Amino acid sequence: MNGNFSFGDYFKAGAIEFAWELVTTEQHNGGWGFDPDKIWVTVLHGDDEAVQLWRKVGVPESRIQARGLKDNYWHMGVAGPGGPCSEIYIDRGPEYGPDGGPEADEDRFLEIWNLVFQQEEITNVTAKDKFDVVRPLASQNIDTGNGVERTAYLLQGVNNMYEIDEVFPVIKRAEELSGRKYGANPDDDIRFRIVADHVRSGLMLMTDGVTPGNEARGYVLRRLLRRSIRAMRLLGVQDPVLSELLPVSRELMHISYPEIDEQWERVKQISKAEEETFRNTLNSGTTIFDQAVRTTKEKKSKVLSGESAFALHDTYGFPIDLTLEMAAEQGLSVDRDRFLALMKEQKDRARADALSKKAGTGNTEVYRELRDAGKVPFLGYTDLKAVSNIRGIARDGQIVDRASDGDIVEVVLAETPFYAEAG
Repeated sequence: MNGNFSFGDYFKAGAIEFAWELVTTEQHNGGWGFDPDKIWVTVLHGDDEAVQLWRKVGVPESRIQARGLKDNYWHMGVAGPGGPCSEIYIDRGPEYGPDGGPEADEDRFLEIWNLVFQQEEITNVTAKDKFDVVRPLASQNIDTGNGVERTAYLLQGVNNMYEIDEVFPVIKRAEELSGRKYGANPDDDIRFRIVADHVRSGLMLMTDGVTPGNEARGYVLRRLLRRSIRAMRLLGVQDPVLSELLPVSRELMHISYPEIDEQWERVKQISKAEEETFRNTLNSGTTIFDQAVRTTKEKKSKVLSGESAFALHDTYGFPIDLTLEMAAEQGLSVDRDRFLALMKEQKDRARADALSKKAGTGNTEVYRELRDAGKVPFLGYTDLKAVSNIRGIARDGQIVDRASDGDIVEVVLAETPFYAEAG
């Protein structure tokens, strides 16, 4: 996403003039070189000032369309700043739909840039077009957003962002690996696009230091990589693929993002480990999933049971989103409510078990005894590793002199670099 911002400096006139200059100036002079005759704009109903400013830079009134709050007013969905906006569209031609501007067809007329004129404070926001204006902002601000990839595929003359120069070579490599052709089968095209988008996104996340995991950014990365791997399987490729696809994306992206090269060894290690883990998950769980699907269809049902989804998750490591996706490919939905109920029951049992164990070791006298031997110095501010002696071992609320295989114990050191998360 490109953007430009102004806080109390230039306002509508400046934003419109800057956008028009960049969009229409010839490429050899630093602009994008769009044909001015193919540009349409929209404004908020009643924003006559924006209409006049667009006319002033060269857009005829016949290609300026006024729209309502749902389309041409920007806010964050909560109380705060807001204001009318004006959007820039490119006419892709009659082969993409009927004439008549964005109001008629937003496939033919593709939005590339939204200019937001922040000018008022709003409150009582209940919908895109339902809010109360409190007062004018202390300063009039500009906040714009331009779709880089939309702009790229329009300028490159391709049909979508998956076919631009920084993405499509990944599809070409996936074609070589699978022996299938992009554009020959709609279902395969979806898989090729998943691969192209997710491989690039995964590369950038790993470069930024994200590691696959089960929470937050780590979970997003895990889903991206695993969907890429599975999409390649659906294209007929059973061998490891990330080692073949990520280098292609690296070559495309490292010129703009040289840090990719700096992090490349880490990226290779992380992606290899994640693919090996997921391949094992697929190999063990797919047979069970297929059996669950057969059983469901034999019962003339369209809903995969929550018990089946839970078993796949609990025993074979299938995340629910993977089960949902695979079930949908088989024309089935999943009883997600039952799945969530079973997950809650499992967590409740684990919590009760933890409390039970805690109660069994609830004698705090052992900690007082160990504490009386002296405070344990924390070395973590200066050292991440340290050699230390064991001051004491606690098991089931008692101090013991040794621990055996399988024992769950607490170890107190004479000094430690380990940070106590709970304080």
